[in-house]
Amino acid sequence: MTAVIRTEALTKKYRRVAALDHINLEVQEGAVYALVGQNGAGKTTAIKILMNLISASEGTAQVLGSDSRSIRGKAYTQIGYVSENQEMPEWMRVGALLEYLRDFYPTWDLALEQALVKQFELPLDRKIKALSRGMKMKLALAGALAFHPPLIVLDEPFGGLDPLVRDQLIEGLLERAAESTVVLSSHDLAEIESFASHVGYLQAGKLLFSEEMASLSTRFREVEVTRDSDGPLPSAMPGNWLQPKSSGVIVRFVESRFDEEKTPAEIKSYFGTIKDAQYRALSLRAIFLAMARKSEES
Repeated sequence: MTAVIRTEALTKKYRRVAALDHINLEVQEGAVYALVGQNGAGKTTAIKILMNLISASEGTAQVLGSDSRSIRGKAYTQIGYVSENQEMPEWMRVGALLEYLRDFYPTWDLALEQALVKQFELPLDRKIKALSRGMKMKLALAGALAFHPPLIVLDEPFGGLDPLVRDQLIEGLLERAAESTVVLSSHDLAEIESFASHVGYLQAGKLLFSEEMASLSTRFREVEVTRDSDGPLPSAMPGNWLQPKSSGVIVRFVESRFDEEKTPAEIKSYFGTIKDAQYRALSLRAIFLAMARKSEES
């Protein structure tokens, strides 16, 4: 498969603070790639470098086969970009803005524009300054989809939106962007889990993992072990057992490298004979909380 985005040792420093710290990232063609992490993790910084809105301190980034530093002018006709704080000419009317955008994109699809206007219920005669935040994001997404871009980049598109508007945006994105690669950053982990194919987790400027959603869901499990008798936890346990806690004969932890054969054998090697062991799948939010707490502990 073709890599639509590739970074090598991508770094952004603000004096002594590294907003991004040697990020190696690859997004394959056709992926819906979610970049997630806490506030200040570096998500928006990474996207701004990819869009050539700010410069990297070190490393390289390629977008659609070209150095991201060359993205300007006509290059943006290949990228549908929407940011959380999307700037729009507030004095214009919705229909006038869409008409204005048409001339900038040779591949603009008028029929698709009209379909998006209908789907998002955009009021063509209303001034942009009179739109709600949700309507403004719908308008921005319509403008980003109407020219069939091979790459769609969304920076926190769902922030502050009510659930209904989020659902409408996601539905419109998935219906109209099947031909595109999508990269988005978001705090809304529950929504991302429902549609992203790949996920990357940034924390304090470091990319802790980047993998397929299915792989991530498979390797993380909440484990509950019932021992034969009460006692302290082993003095040293595997690093892939996160947040170990005991309450009487019950021991709980998050296994970050779950394997149907290896995990039970590893549990036996540390606890000996046990009464029971149960393994439960974790939500994306629970996985990230476990990773964040591990980082805080270390």
